[in-house]
Amino acid sequence: MDVRSQIGMVFHLDKCIGCHTCSVACKNIWTDREGTEYMWWNNVETKPGTGFPTRWEDQDSYKGGWVVDGDELKLRSTSKAKIIPNIFHNPAQPSLDDYYEPWTYKFQTLFDAPEGDDQPTAIPISKITGEPMEKIEAGPNWDDDLGGSNIYAKNDPNMEGLTAEQKKQMLEIERISMFYIPRICNHCLNPSCVAACPSGALYKRGEDGIVLLSQEKCRAWRSCIPACPYKKTYYNWSTGKSEKCILCYPRLEAGEAPACFHSCVGRIRYLGNVLYDMDKLREIAMRPEDELVDAQRELILDPNDPEVIAAAERSGIPDGVIESAQNSPVYKFVKLWKLALPMHVEYRTFPMLFYVPPLLPVMSTTQGDVVRNDVDSLFADIDKGRAPLEYMAKLFSAGNLGKLRYALRKEMAVKIWRRYVTVGDISQADAERALLEADCTAEDADDIFRLTALATTDERYVIPPFQREMAMEMIIDPQELKAEAGFGFRAAPKRS
Repeated sequence: MDVRSQIGMVFHLDKCIGCHTCSVACKNIWTDREGTEYMWWNNVETKPGTGFPTRWEDQDSYKGGWVVDGDELKLRSTSKAKIIPNIFHNPAQPSLDDYYEPWTYKFQTLFDAPEGDDQPTAIPISKITGEPMEKIEAGPNWDDDLGGSNIYAKNDPNMEGLTAEQKKQMLEIERISMFYIPRICNHCLNPSCVAACPSGALYKRGEDGIVLLSQEKCRAWRSCIPACPYKKTYYNWSTGKSEKCILCYPRLEAGEAPACFHSCVGRIRYLGNVLYDMDKLREIAMRPEDELVDAQRELILDPNDPEVIAAAERSGIPDGVIESAQNSPVYKFVKLWKLALPMHVEYRTFPMLFYVPPLLPVMSTTQGDVVRNDVDSLFADIDKGRAPLEYMAKLFSAGNLGKLRYALRKEMAVKIWRRYVTVGDISQADAERALLEADCTAEDADDIFRLTALATTDERYVIPPFQREMAMEMIIDPQELKAEAGFGFRAAPKRS
């Protein structure tokens, strides 16, 4: 058993209000430089919708992630035979039109405009060419709140496979329901971007599994961009280097949560490390799609198991890291309660960002002064939600309806139980029956409620000690880095 420690994240979509505070915080800190204008390491998408870049989930076009070919696991985007002929040409890479052309406004015209009867306007100016833009057609959240639109929802790749009736119902104005998905780099266990990089610029840090991209080693071959199925690696046209989310590792090393986590208004974000068995990774990545959710959970080990603790110590994992894994909210949501699911696990990268799926509204009818929900049992509304389960399952469980339904039923059971405890308009018998049917105990329901609604910052962000001094000793004398900070080098990235 080769035990490793990996930083994991959980986003609770039932609490996301789509305010984009996380995106703005990240943008102001990391991507306010020339060449990064179009980059959004954190973005918030409305679902159903096409996302950013447009239709990023369409791997027939973008060729991201891994596929099983016989007894081999292969990259969709490249191979040993393709890497040299395509080294400066990636036909599956998104173009600027798939993102958007970033712009600003010529505000000086507002100040310099002569007196007159007309209202002066600020002309939009491209931040790439510096030329005036005739028409702005896209932006980082252009489809914000347009979950039922005929343009964006209709072209959502997850709509494919739904019946004509289901598609029609999702687009009917009286049924429209949307939810938000914040996205950052998933810092995957099996990252396809790392495997695709010819220069070795991309790597996973051994002590925490954060995926980083060396600005010194990057040679602008851009193989990482099509290879990442989530399209969270970007090309800086000014420096000629690729860039991506670094999970604010300088903040983590100082014991602070990443900027997007720290600024989250809805308190939907959780962070903690988990222990996993590296030896099982390849075998588990070959499993059939409908088994991948359980397979990824199987990779994650019980940090309280004496055998796991002993194996972790043999692997050189410090006691403080093991202790933080024992208190990790990610372990509870993913492995213990099975509430959080990986998005598009069928890409086989095993993302370490998990989502608690949202409980969407049910159809209602008005009869006189009474509004009645279209339900006839405790959990009927889960199957009668405004977004079909098949749509949600394509997002969060590789089409496995059972895994999605289990999470939603447990979420609903916790709400029923807490309503019995706090309001008292549900009988104890009904509340206990709801818990029983959802495979949940009263103690678990109270724990889930507390971590969801009442958790302190220290409970939501369990940041392990990073032991950077030990990691650094393996590669370089730490005294050489004594006066350095941040990325560990002073020179700005330059074109190779």
